[in-house]
Amino acid sequence: MTVPDQRHEFGQASENWAEQFLRAKGYRILDRNVRTSIGELDLVAEDRGVVVFVEVKGRATNAFGGALLAVNHRKRAKLIKLAGQYLAQRHWSDKVCRFDVVLVHGRPSAQGRIEHFPNAFDVTEQ
Repeated sequence: MTVPDQRHEFGQASENWAEQFLRAKGYRILDRNVRTSIGELDLVAEDRGVVVFVEVKGRATNAFGGALLAVNHRKRAKLIKLAGQYLAQRHWSDKVCRFDVVLVHGRPSAQGRIEHFPNAFDVTEQ
């Protein structure tokens, strides 16, 4: 019998909650958990004609600086590469895109909360 990985389950629950949150804001979800050889895009959405690459960070506590610190320079550079691969595979060189970050604090059933940072970082910051 396999024991469920609580971190993986919490990550999936955070992504589910983030997806519901974004849909309620009018985002159309295009893809979820897009894996490549260099990493994974959590969510790819469309918001009023803009392709949005969404990084979801869930933290049960604020230990280690909380979720926001987890999207550091290295993570941003990786997300930019992943987004480039995604756009190239679909021949979407003409698409406007941006990077959002959704921070999930706690669990939805335990008075958790979500913070959404549209256009959280820019390709030129790298």
